[in-house]
Amino acid sequence: MAFSADELRVLRRALAIALHPAPLPDEDVQDCLRLAGAVDEAVGEAGRLRAFLLADLVRYRNALPGSLSGYLERLQDALAAGYDPRPEDLAALRALRGGPVAAALLERCQVLAERSVRARLAGRAVPATAPAPRSRLLALPGGRAAEPEKPKTPAAPARPAAPSERPAPKPSEVFPPRRRPVPPPQQRAAG
Repeated sequence: MAFSADELRVLRRALAIALHPAPLPDEDVQDCLRLAGAVDEAVGEAGRLRAFLLADLVRYRNALPGSLSGYLERLQDALAAGYDPRPEDLAALRALRGGPVAAALLERCQVLAERSVRARLAGRAVPATAPAPRSRLLALPGGRAAEPEKPKTPAAPARPAAPSERPAPKPSEVFPPRRRPVPPPQQRAAG
C-alpha cells in the first residue's frame, strides 16, 4: 500500500496527536476520516484481488494437467501471499511431482499443511484468509465534540469462548488415499 504526500502528512499528524492528545480542528478530523476511508477502500480492494487470485488458482487446478505451468506459478504466488494449501492442491501436486518445480512445491505445501493442522489441533488461531473488517474511526480527541455521548449500558457477563466453527480435518481429508488405476474394459470380438 502506498500513501500520497497529502495522506502521509495526515497520517503523521494523526500519529502525533495519538501520542500527545490535543483538540483537533474540524478540518483535521475530516482529513483523518478521509484517510481512514481510503485505507478501508484499499483493504477492501486487496480482499477482492485475493478472492480473484484464489478463484484463478482453482480454475487452473481444475484444468490440470494442461495448465501445469500456469497452476504452479499461481500456487507459488498464493503461497507467498499466505495461502494455506488445501487438500486439492496437495493431491494435484502429488499427481504432478514428476517435475522438479512441482516436487519442490509439494514438499513446501506438505510442510505448510502440517503446520496448519498442528496449529488447529493445538487450538491456536490459524491466519485468516481475509483481513478482518476494521471498525470505523469515530473517536478523535477534540473531534465530534458536538455529538452527545450515548449512555453506556451495563456489560453482559462474559460468555465462555465458543469452540471453533470448523472442526480439525481428519488425516483422510488432508491426505486423500491413492486411487488405483482402473483397467480399461475388455472388448468382445464379434464372431
